[in-house]
Parts: sequence; C-alpha cells; structure tokens
Amino acid sequence: MYSSEDGFSNNWHLVHLASRAVGGAGLIISEAAAVSPEARITPDDLGIWKDEHITGLKEIVSFAEAQGAVMGIQLAHAGRKASTTSPWKGGTSITEEKGGWQTVAPSPIPFNEKDTVPLQLEESGINKVIDEFRSAAKRALKAGFKVVEIHAAHGYLLHEFLSPLSNERTDNYGGSFENRTRMLLEVTAAVQEVWPQDLPLFVRISATDWVKGGWNEEESVELSKFLKEKGVDLIDCSSGGLVPHAEIPVKKGYQVGFAEKIKSEANIMTGAVGLITTPEEAEEILEKDQADLVLLARELLRNPYFPLEAAQSLGEEVSWPSQYERSKPRKKNVSS
Repeated sequence: MYSSEDGFSNNWHLVHLASRAVGGAGLIISEAAAVSPEARITPDDLGIWKDEHITGLKEIVSFAEAQGAVMGIQLAHAGRKASTTSPWKGGTSITEEKGGWQTVAPSPIPFNEKDTVPLQLEESGINKVIDEFRSAAKRALKAGFKVVEIHAAHGYLLHEFLSPLSNERTDNYGGSFENRTRMLLEVTAAVQEVWPQDLPLFVRISATDWVKGGWNEEESVELSKFLKEKGVDLIDCSSGGLVPHAEIPVKKGYQVGFAEKIKSEANIMTGAVGLITTPEEAEEILEKDQADLVLLARELLRNPYFPLEAAQSLGEEVSWPSQYERSKPRKKNVSS
C-alpha cells in the first residue's frame, strides 16, 4: 500500500484490510511487512521490525477475525530492490544523500544499471537478516496473525540468493543449488523456531525468472521438496521480478501451471495466483486439483466484496455481516 510512516500501520491499513474481511474473504494476507528498516522497498512500506508495530497490527487482526476471516502476514526483505520511491512517486532508486539507504544483496549487482550498487552480505550480515526474520515472526504471533508467509519471490532478497542471475557468490551461499537455497532454508528454520507448528507457514516463490540461465521450474520443484521436509505447509506460486528485461507471457491463468506442477511433483500444497478474476476460474482450478488455494490480489483491490459475489454466482449460501443482511440478494421463489 506504500502508506506507512516508519513502518506503522494506520487507518488506511485498517479500512483496507477490514473491507476484505467484511467482503467475505476467508484468508487475508497483509502486504509485505519489512523485517528491518533496510528491508523496505520504499520509505512508505509497512514494517514489523520493532515491538511498537504490534499494537496497530493487532487491532486490524482483531477486527478481521471478528468478521470470520483468518489473518496472515507476509515477511519480506527487499534486498537490492530496496530504497526506492513509491510507484506513484516514480519508483526510482533513492540515494543515501536523499533519504535512502545502502541496499544489500547476495552479490554487488544492481537491479537496474542506474541503481545504487548493493553491498554484498557477509556472513555476519546474513546472520543478522536471519535473526530479523525470526524476530518478525515472533512479533507476528504476538499481533495475532494465524498464517505467516515468507516472501522469497519477485526479485527480493531471498529470491536473489536463489537465482544464479543475481547470486555470483563462491562461498556456502552461492554456486550450487544446495548453496543458493541455503539462505531461504535457514530463514525458514529460524521462523519455525518461534512459529507454532499448528499454525500454517507459507513460502512465496517465483517459480521461474523467465530468463535463460535463471531460476527455473525444475529448481522450484526441488526447493519445494526441501521446504516440505522442513515443515512448510504451502508454496505460493508466483513468478518473475528478478530482472527488468524478462519477457513474461502474461495472460489469464498464466501461473497456474506452476502451482499444478509443484503440487504434483513435490507433493506439497500450493496456492495459485495471477490474473484470476472470476469465481468460475477460481473454482475450475480447485476442481481440476491444480492447486489447493486460490489467492487474489488485484481483483480484490478492485472489488473487496468479490467473495460474497462469488458465493452468489456459484450458488453457495454464505453468511453476510449482520449490518448488510438486508441487502443480501434473495433467491427467487419458483412456483411449480
């Protein structure tokens, strides 16, 4: 939402997320919450790097749960894509002299040629990031969230470690598939130290970079097998975002195949995302067993009441908020 100050949630976040709960969403995952100030994409990002952030988030969670929704939070570190202006302010890199900060990455390779060159994380810096994810998960639990999703997609820090296009390291965190996946697996283990086993843990990945020589579907399957062994419950299957020149064949349901492949070959639950805009499309994905969960983003931004309307479209009876009950469409009486 790019609407925070110093990482704090505010009335915008309360109304935005609460509207989706009132609209009938079963699970609501908040926007990416930065695990440190340096982890933010922009200075306007939501954060969960200090205890003071908990109070505002807890208020949102409490309201959403009162409407019957389950609240999740996405824990994120932007890596080399950090320290930029918000999209409607240009989305360009901000130097330290102009209020930005030094970005970090697996290797000193900027996302765009004109961006500030990121600082390569040394082992001490890697351990610091892992600790930040652990602490953020602990705060998420205190705020009342019931699902945590580790963001390892879209070219942000954990994805940067996975892909050979952004990771040119020669130590234990680079080179081989085992080494490139080490950072994510260590972050996952750290989160699991504080996150209860009976609450779901998701990991969001980019199933492919859409670029030759980059992270690919086969590696995503193997990674998902490891994550399942480590106790991860679901893989949220997105794609792209690592490099600006990727040619992505965007169309209806273009990422559903990733969820289907990983579900089948890694034997783990998956979530399907990407240009899914109608109840019928979502239902078909579930009926064909292509994924276990359908996650909507832009469609729910356009229409926070999509779940209530979807139920009506599919002929399902669901509860509406008592305050809205009088406006609920009624089934027509059909005389014999």
